[in-house]
Amino acid sequence: MTTVIITSGACGYSVTVRAEKGTDRKITLSIDTECEMVKKMLEDISALDMMAALTGFQNNPVYKSASKHLKHAACPVPSGILKAIEAEAGFNVPRDAAIIFVKEK
Repeated sequence: MTTVIITSGACGYSVTVRAEKGTDRKITLSIDTECEMVKKMLEDISALDMMAALTGFQNNPVYKSASKHLKHAACPVPSGILKAIEAEAGFNVPRDAAIIFVKEK
């Protein structure tokens, strides 16, 4: 099982994603968060083919669900979900990612 914690930023929500590979090339997702919009996404993406991690933006089931349920296009949660799927499927190594704001003086 792969677990990813996503801190979304200004909204203050944290999202814990758990991805588990089954025997049928499916990745089962569970999501723990207080964000109602992200919770709604799980209705669409609770079980995905592992190739979802490698599907382009326009046809990607995670981004399709995000476009339907999330109000903020800059939300990092869809990317974090795909990182969890990618690592669980063995397509990439599990490495941290970050968005860091640099304050100018």
